This record gives sequence, structure tokens and C-alpha cells, in this order.
Amino acid sequence: MNFYDARETRDPMEREQDLLARLPAQIAHAKARASAFAERFKDVDPASITSREALATLPVTRKSELLELQKAARPFGGFATVNWGTGCARVFASPGPLYEPEGARRDYWRMARALFAAGFRQGDLVHNTFSYHFTPAGSMMETAAHALGCTVFPAGVGQTEQQVEAIADLRPSAYTGTPSFLRIILDKAEEMGVKVSFSKAFVSGEAFPASQRDALAARGIQAFQAYATADLGLVAYETGAREGLIVDEGVLVEIVRPGTGDPVPVGEVGEVVVTSLNPDYPLIRFGTGDLSAVLQGMSPCGRTNTRIKGWMGRADQTTKVKGMFVHPGQVASVIRRHPELLRGRLVVDNPGLADRMTLHCEVEDGSDLLADAVAASIRELTKLRGDVRFCPKGSLANDGKIIDDIRKYD
Repeated sequence: MNFYDARETRDPMEREQDLLARLPAQIAHAKARASAFAERFKDVDPASITSREALATLPVTRKSELLELQKAARPFGGFATVNWGTGCARVFASPGPLYEPEGARRDYWRMARALFAAGFRQGDLVHNTFSYHFTPAGSMMETAAHALGCTVFPAGVGQTEQQVEAIADLRPSAYTGTPSFLRIILDKAEEMGVKVSFSKAFVSGEAFPASQRDALAARGIQAFQAYATADLGLVAYETGAREGLIVDEGVLVEIVRPGTGDPVPVGEVGEVVVTSLNPDYPLIRFGTGDLSAVLQGMSPCGRTNTRIKGWMGRADQTTKVKGMFVHPGQVASVIRRHPELLRGRLVVDNPGLADRMTLHCEVEDGSDLLADAVAASIRELTKLRGDVRFCPKGSLANDGKIIDDIRKYD
């Protein structure tokens, strides 16, 4: 079997209808069981959220915001529907700290689909080097491997020499962990004269360029990557097509203009916003702070879900100019205020070590009158003076940057 289940090859319209049909019940569940959503959605009729357009009217909860909300209402900021002894089997702490619940369901983080696409199968022994303490990465991989019928060696991080000794004794066929630690293990094994038995690997947590993938393939290891977070579990995963990452069947993904909740056109880079259908931690329009873009067309591997390009940087481009914070949302508000502006990017530099803001705007036809109006909007919305520069349509890079801080201090 080439696919984890039949859902991966559904007609895209059938998938979309299924996800949107489940959305109102998830929102109603979140309102009824999670205090934060009861407040945020107090004026929302869940039955009315049956399209992506309706979903886009709901507020985005960003990861940076979640940290402050959790501090005010431990442990989960009012976003979880479970707690100690009532559905929460484990709790993890990611840097911040941000706390994440893990329920008792099989393959809770939905990572088995990604491991299957990477070639993991029943009977494999998986050498799992993700951390087993504090963060959920170790549990993510172990529960997914168990769901596939694999056996897991809980290696964790560190103790490289002992790890190589265990590999020599147990001969695991598969590796899970970061790509950098895999390279460390391979180098240590070579130093110790041990032939590593891995033929497949699933890596995450770091950038994994094609050059690293090819280097591992030259050593007999086929490695695949995925995009997942401690809050959401699996978001998207790589397949044998090696063309972008396929969105998981259990989430709705939007790409929005950084600092806003506004979806961008297909192909444009923006912030990844995810709605999870997890009943225990029903994160709805969760802004990951990561940049990506939707790829046109379908994957040659036969899976029919949306593809994204993968991680393309961070969306939080907030910067401080002359002692005041300037946010991407403020820049987006300036652009929205003037329909003549097609796209915009605020460039911050410091000629003579004096901070300067210039809003580069794509326009069909600019004028001095429009420039003066845009400059006035910049002053009103940021409380700072900014210059305005018009440029042709399509001239700004499609990289998701709303604020480009190019200041130099040497």
C-alpha cells in the first residue's frame, strides 16, 4: 500500500467539504469547553462558520500571544478542554515556557501519516533521538511509530558513543531526530568503525536543505522531513515526490499576510495559520509565526491535499524604530487604507546611524497626492514619520516580508 489511508487520495472538493462540515462543531465545542474561546467567540455563531471566508473573519491567536495568555491562566491559557485526570495523559513544556497537553488517543499528534510517507513500516526498529523530557518531540515520534507497528529505542539526545554502541548491537532500520544529530551519530560511528544500519530517517526541528538530503542518500539513508509544532502536532509532511510538503488531513491551513488575519493569494508568501480539529486542544486560527506559501497544482505522488513550500522564515517582523515598536499589522493597515496600493514593504535603514522608514508600495499609477496621503497614514498609525516610494506592480520580492530591517551599526 502506497498511502497511509484512503483520505490522502480523496477528491479535493470532497476533502474541503468534509473539513468545513466539521468546523462548526469544533468551534461550538471550543466555546463550550474552553474559557478562552468562550470569550473570543462570544459573538460568533458556530453554525455560520461553514466556509473559508467565514473562518477568515475569526481572530488569529498567535503563538507569541498564547505565552502571555498562559501566564495569566495556567496551565493552558483557557484554550484546552482537558486537565489533570480529565483527558490529559501527559503535559509538556516548550521554551517560554508554553505548556501543551497530550491526550490518550492513539497517535495523538497525527505523526504516523508522515512516518508512513517516509517509509516506516510494521517491524521496523526506530532509533528515536528526539528529547523525551519537557518537550513533546520524543512522544510525538514514539506514539506515531507504535501506531505503525514499529518498535522504538528511546535514545533521546546526547551520549553519542553509547548511542552508536546500541546501534551496533540492535541494528535499527530507522532514525527519528534532527538532521544535525544524525550527522553527529554517523561521524561518531565512522570514528568507531561501526556501520550504521539506518536505511530511512525522519527528521524535523531544523532546516533540511536538499544538499543534506542528498548527502544522506549517498550514505544509503533516505531521509524525509515534516513541519510540526508542539501546539498542533503534524501540519505538513514530505513525500517521495520531494515537491513541497503535503498538508495533514486533520488540519485546515491558511496563509495570511503577516500581522493580519487576511488570507493571501495562492503562491504569495505569508504566515501559516492553522485550525486544528483536535478536541482536547482546539486551536482555531492559530498563528504559528512561520512563513510559507501554497504551491500550485497537485503532488506527483498521488496525494491530493494542498501543498505548502515548507518553512520559509519567521513572520514576526516587529522592530523598534526611534525607541517605538512598529508591527507588521500597522503596515498592513496603512496599505488597506489606500486601495491604490497593491502591496507594500516597510524598509528600515539608518543612514548616518539615524533610523529611517521608507514604505515601498507597488502601484499602477502613483501621484504626489497619494504619497502625501500614505505618509500621513504612516504617521497616524505608527506615530513615526515615514517616506513613501512607489514601485511597479510585481517588483517587490515574494518572500513574506512586511518589514525589512536592513540597519547596520558598524
